[in-house]
Amino acid sequence: MRMNSNIYKIEPSSFVTDIVTHDFRTADVFRKYNIDFCCGGKWPLDIVCQNNNLGVEIIVNELQAIVNQSSSNAAIDFDSWDLDFLTDYILNVHHRYLKKALPEAKEQTRKFLDGHLEKYPELAILEVIINRFMKEIPPHMKQEEEIFFPYIKQIYHAHKHRESYARLLIRTLRKPLEEVMLKEHETTGSNLHHIRKATNNYTPPSNACITHKVTFAKLRELDKDLVQHIHLESNILFPKAIKMEQELLQDK
Repeated sequence: MRMNSNIYKIEPSSFVTDIVTHDFRTADVFRKYNIDFCCGGKWPLDIVCQNNNLGVEIIVNELQAIVNQSSSNAAIDFDSWDLDFLTDYILNVHHRYLKKALPEAKEQTRKFLDGHLEKYPELAILEVIINRFMKEIPPHMKQEEEIFFPYIKQIYHAHKHRESYARLLIRTLRKPLEEVMLKEHETTGSNLHHIRKATNNYTPPSNACITHKVTFAKLRELDKDLVQHIHLESNILFPKAIKMEQELLQDK
């Protein structure tokens, strides 16, 4: 695994997705200010700040402070990984995590709301969204595991070794990705935004009980994993796979 070693200079003109791709720790800053850095993050930082009434200098300074931290804490350079390795990472880290964490988050949220909904009626949306996740995310992952990931691995190996049969593998990845995967990613991002808003960015009130704090901490952990998961697929894995597919089609 290659780690970021050179100091990355963030400019107001830097694109949000490029910043996060370079150093995933910067996602915490974008999350703090409710800036979309996944599917909707393909804009320069200054434009995003202007649209959200935020001071670009403040955001740049916070992002740069994270990037400047010692290399021992640097983000893994996912962008440098081979696609088959990245696919396995997503499968074995993020998919495995979600299969365990989603039911736990649902149970924790239900227990919390059973005893606190009357006091915090605005948090009823948490259970609604977690139930949506339980309904939508498992089949999404199943489709990736059974269809998209095996196909991506095939075209990666065909591209790497310039196999003569490569053109026979091509099934035009872009259309199903845009219609299914990326659309569902956008829906998940929107749902996360609603959770952050309802929980004040997972900040419990000063008089919160332990169950309240644990619930918010569990949801924050789920948020961070989903955001990285979506980022790796939408901004690195899928675009690179589509590019390889196009190059294979051009080979004679």
